[in-house]
Amino acid sequence: MPEQKSASSMFERLKALLSAWRHASVLGLFLAVMVVLAWRLVDLHVVDQDFLRKQGDVRTVRTETVDAHRGMITDRHGEPLAISTPVETIWANPSEMDPSDPRIAPLTRMLGISEGGLRARLERYAGREFIYVSRKIQPDLARQVMDLDIPGIYSRREYRRYYPAGEVTAHVVGFTNIDERGQEGIELAYNDWLSGERGSKRVLKDRRGHVIKDLSLVKDARPGQDVSLSLDLRLQYLAYRELKAVVRAHNAKGGTMVMLDVDTGEVLAMVNQGSYNPNDRSQLDPGNLRNKAITDLFEPGSTIKPITAAAALESGKFTPETRVDTSPGFLRFGRYTIRDTSNHKILNLSGIISKSSNVGMAKVAAELGGDMVRDMFFRVGLGQATGIGFPGEAVGVLPANPRWRPVEVAALSYGYGLSVNALQLAQAYMVLANGGVRYPLSLMKRSEPPQGERILSEQVTAEVRQMLKAVIEEGTGKRAQVGIYEAGGKTGTVHLVGASGYEDSKYKALFAGMAPVDNPRIVCVVAVDAPQGGEYYGGEVAAPVFARVMGDALRLLNVRPELGTDGELASKPDHASGGRG
Repeated sequence: MPEQKSASSMFERLKALLSAWRHASVLGLFLAVMVVLAWRLVDLHVVDQDFLRKQGDVRTVRTETVDAHRGMITDRHGEPLAISTPVETIWANPSEMDPSDPRIAPLTRMLGISEGGLRARLERYAGREFIYVSRKIQPDLARQVMDLDIPGIYSRREYRRYYPAGEVTAHVVGFTNIDERGQEGIELAYNDWLSGERGSKRVLKDRRGHVIKDLSLVKDARPGQDVSLSLDLRLQYLAYRELKAVVRAHNAKGGTMVMLDVDTGEVLAMVNQGSYNPNDRSQLDPGNLRNKAITDLFEPGSTIKPITAAAALESGKFTPETRVDTSPGFLRFGRYTIRDTSNHKILNLSGIISKSSNVGMAKVAAELGGDMVRDMFFRVGLGQATGIGFPGEAVGVLPANPRWRPVEVAALSYGYGLSVNALQLAQAYMVLANGGVRYPLSLMKRSEPPQGERILSEQVTAEVRQMLKAVIEEGTGKRAQVGIYEAGGKTGTVHLVGASGYEDSKYKALFAGMAPVDNPRIVCVVAVDAPQGGEYYGGEVAAPVFARVMGDALRLLNVRPELGTDGELASKPDHASGGRG
């Protein structure tokens, strides 16, 4: 019995000891875990803080691009012609979205896009993290979209190009695509200068990817540089209005006008018809994208005769009073016949220009020879690039024959057998206007006068200007008279070239001139393609446009009117009709 009690007592002590050991073990293990956790907390928060920070950043901090603001394009007075305005782009993360989400319906209605199309794209690109939903919308609309609180729909800031002058400057300024990359005009030619360089920044986002705040700037965006054009927006509007009006009035196929500053070679206005609105390209006609003043070539016709006259005067063989017999009003070269509108009989050199005699000019050129005529054309800038740096510039054709046939010399002298663009023709007249100096042309505003090259003497150019003055006062260009300003210029009418050669019933009406004629400020070239309705001569169609534009332009530029010998304004009456050229 005592032995049983003793065994029972030992068992109880052993049981108590085992229970105490288990308790101590559990307590010790718990304390060890607590010590380890405490140490880890101390280690992470005190010793190795960067680990938690990096893990948090991986989940919430992102690097985003910062778009560079594209440079502004302005006219010579700082008026904006192309600016970038802030807009919003809506994008989606398909991996976070449910294509059957009912909130997609009001989203697509707000944005004006296809509901079925968006749902199909979300299903098709379910494994992607980015697709565009709607690009470059108004910020107010973007806020309404984000208020729908659709998982996976996000918004980001971008820029959209806007053109305040619309179609008036479209052919010069050009336009960009949706990514603000230049596609036409100055936007294309100076794309790298205007674009700038994107930057980047670190931002804090919530679990849905919404930006909570900006944390730091990684790389600053470099905005694009501004471009200041030589255009005067006032003259550009004026030229565009008058050109559009004459094209409509004569139901013409199109038209072109260029205005140059005589003393600097700067382009003050350059317009075309038809045109387009770069702010709304939904109905864009690709045929209207060309800047025809630079890209389209034509035979200059009678507008080239003053250049031939300059060659004649420079040769010393002719003076303005040298007489030439143009009877009987035509001249035959084998099977080719050159004709005047009538038999002008005996004309001096000035009369050949004012009456626009093809026969007279052909006889003058025969005395000079083809090389001398061609050399003068080349010296004033024909047959070569203007150096303006505009995309798609056409240099034209200026023949250089080793042996000139008489008919080739004759045709060249009155503007056939060569091709020019409107800007080249304006440059040639600029040389006549400024006393014989050829300046490089520019679409960029110049801060100082350029270095020019003397091409002709002041005496020769002064004599040619008097011939051009006579064209307007008593010759084929009477409709080009500019009221209180005396002007000089030359008409031209040439057959348009079609698929099978010259079109018998389609013409280009031309006028090239300057004002004030004794001290020119502006040179202007007007070309109207295929005018209908019976009037198609340069003196009937293009000359009146020159008169209206030049008169208003000189007043806008505060050019002083010329005074007659009696001290009165040298104003001229308007003419209801004029000669033909």
